[in-house]
This record gives sequence, C-alpha cells and structure tokens, in this order.
Amino acid sequence: MRAHARAASQPACPAPTTMTSYLRGIAIIVAPGILPFEKFKTVKALVIGGGGREHAIAWKLSQSKRFQEVVATPGNPGIAQIATCIKPRSDEPPAYLELAREVGAELTVVGPEAPLVAGVVDLFREQGLRIIGPTAQAARLEGSKAFSKAFMLRTGVPTAQAIIINTAAEAIPHLGRFGFPVVLKADGLAAGKGVVIAQDHAEACAALAKLPPGKIVIEEFLAGEEVSYIVLADGERFQPMAPTQDHKAVWDNDQGPNTGGMGAYCDGRILTKEQDEEIIDIVIRPSLRQMVVEGTPYTGFLYAGLMMTAQGPKVLEFNTRLGDPETQVIIHRMASDFGDVLLDGASMEWKPDPSVCVVMAARGYPGEVRTGDAIAGTEMCGATVFHAGTRMGAKGLETAGGRVLGVTASGPDLTSAIDNTYRAVKKVHFDGMHYRRDIGRKGLKRW
Repeated sequence: MRAHARAASQPACPAPTTMTSYLRGIAIIVAPGILPFEKFKTVKALVIGGGGREHAIAWKLSQSKRFQEVVATPGNPGIAQIATCIKPRSDEPPAYLELAREVGAELTVVGPEAPLVAGVVDLFREQGLRIIGPTAQAARLEGSKAFSKAFMLRTGVPTAQAIIINTAAEAIPHLGRFGFPVVLKADGLAAGKGVVIAQDHAEACAALAKLPPGKIVIEEFLAGEEVSYIVLADGERFQPMAPTQDHKAVWDNDQGPNTGGMGAYCDGRILTKEQDEEIIDIVIRPSLRQMVVEGTPYTGFLYAGLMMTAQGPKVLEFNTRLGDPETQVIIHRMASDFGDVLLDGASMEWKPDPSVCVVMAARGYPGEVRTGDAIAGTEMCGATVFHAGTRMGAKGLETAGGRVLGVTASGPDLTSAIDNTYRAVKKVHFDGMHYRRDIGRKGLKRW
C-alpha cells in the first residue's frame, strides 16, 4: 500500500490465509475496438462520484500496482487524502468526458447510477475511452422500476408479484391487491429511498402522496433475509463478487423508513454453495442472456437485490452499479489487486476475515438533514473510515450529507468484526449522529 493511502483512517489489512475464487472466465470489455492494456503498463484512473462507495473504490485503486494516479470527480475530503479530487463543470456526461481527457484518464469507473442512466458510458465509448459500466439502455434496469419489473417477468426471473400503475391516483384502488404489508416503488431514480413498505391501506395512501410523480410499482411484500449479489459482467460472461447483506431501515431490528443503507457486512457464510449456484442459474445467467437477446448486452457491475424466501431467492430490484454501503465491505475484504480485475478480468479473491461497515448518519436522516456539524475521531479510531457526506469547512471536517461516514473493520470471525467496528464507531463523534447497533447480527446464526 502506498504510504499516503493510509490516510483513509485505517490500519493495513492482514494478508489472506485462504481465498475463494469466483472466476467465470471473464475478460472485461471496457470499450469495444480498443486494444487491451499492456500487462505491466501503469495508467491513470478516473472515479466518478463523491460518496462512500467512491471512496472505497479510490482507496482500493490507489493500492493497485496498475495505476500511477487516481483522480476522483468530485471526490470528498476522505478521497482527497489518497487521490486527486477535481470538481467537474457540471454533473452531465460531456463534463465527465472533458475531465477524463484533461487528466489523461485511461480507465474510468462510474460510482453512482445517475451518470449511467444519463449515458456517460455511451459517450465515452463513442469517443474511444475505456469505462466500466452499462449503456444507458442497459441502465434502465435501475433507472426505471417499471422497466425492471417488466424485464424480470418476461425473462422468468423469480420476483414478487406486481402491477405497474401510471399515476398515484390510479394506484389507490389497487393497493390491497396483494394484501398488507405492501411495497410501493417510485419508477425513477430515488437515491435508494424510492421504496416504501406500507403496513395498511392508510399508510399506503399516505406514502403515495409523498412519492415523486410518475409510474408506481405496487408489489407483493416478500418475507425472508435480504442478500446483495453483485457480478462484474461482459455480455453473458461474468464474475461474481462476494455476497453481502445490507441494512436498509434506519433503526435497529429493521424498524423505521428505508434509507440508502445503514450498514453492511461481507463474509463467506451469507450463502451456501447451493444457494450461490441457484442464484447464478435462475437470476444472473438468464438476465444477462436476455439483455443480449434484447440487443442491450450488459457490461459493468450488475447488482441483484435478493430476498431469500422459503421458496428460494427472488429479485427485489436490480441496480446497475456497485452498492453503497456494500462496496465498502466488499472492497475491504477483497484480496485481489482491483486494477488486475478491472483491466484484465483477473479472478477476484477474498480474505477469509469478515468485514463490517456501520454507517454514521447525520441528524434528521433520512428526512431533512442538518449539515455543518464538526466531525472528530476519524483518524485515530483504528478502523477504515470511508467518507460519504463530508466537507472541509470553518470547523475543519464537517457533515455535508445524510450518510456521513462508513466505519469499516474486519476480524477473524463475524463477532470479532462486529466488535472491532463498533469499538471504532465509539471513537468518532459529531453532534446529532445516529447509527444502527445491530449491523451484522443476522449473520451470527451462521457461525
């Protein structure tokens, strides 16, 4: 690891003792028609985004032997300690293309979903630049909940029963169609907060009034345990990443409104070998094959949000990028050189130690958030601290968003990883902070 990379507030991770390879014979095509990289050439990487996921990506790329420099746009104060941060002139694809050319980026990794849906991958490829991600047409899997649900149904991917309604007013007579609780989803992008689980008809009506205008997906509520399953894909070829479990609800015991994610953990016991193979056979392969059939072959990270029900895995949603905070624990646990994975399609290998990430949120999150509170303790807490919503201000490091920090640590077993993470959390402080105290607890029954 480069010396300056330690400024992400972490001790170096221990070397792997045993590893698991998930190789599926993939060689990622980042831009059709472009010659592959020379094996020992070092290049410049550009990371688009400025949250905790992008901090984790930049942190890992900064440790790679394949990159001479990492640039992030817009980045954040945490990323600035390990990479060069440059604010783009706008958040539109042409501005990112302009910046990539300006800094000489030879590989771009897109963190958030909005640029993907806006066509940043299409633009880069038209101009012959290498970029990891799906085209705008493929990104509709996340950009439109209605498109995604219709795709699942015509592909035969197991998912919840659902109907798609054009307006909130038209949805009211259909709210009880699948009983209660019922799941309501806004059609477009909503930063992880466009999904409401309503317990009864009155709650559902109130939720409809708060969802953004447009199509509504009314969906059967599924019971079980959630799993985030992410693959790096190139058409029908793919390589799975280690499964993770996110915690969406804001409060302990999955209570309260949904958020972008309050924490996650990653270990080798979330899924059995049989469950892993079933997910590949009935979700991943059919979905990637159908994308090819429909003329929109999928490249980049494909995230299947799953519910492990009594009837088997069912897809809750597709995302077309790495998850947040799943990325933090995946990257923290990854033993491979991420540069080799992205440039050459090298096998991803994993440290045996589980990793846990606890999100520290600002006062008011996931509602109206207060910003500008001073943050203390990140440098000496003994864990990796990924910045999500921070800025440098009059008070030094300050809160600047709802999800502020992702405190991440590992241990020889899940109990130790949880304990190490919460020990570090207690050393970090900002006024109004709140966090869940049960991240990873569901996984203890598998140890």
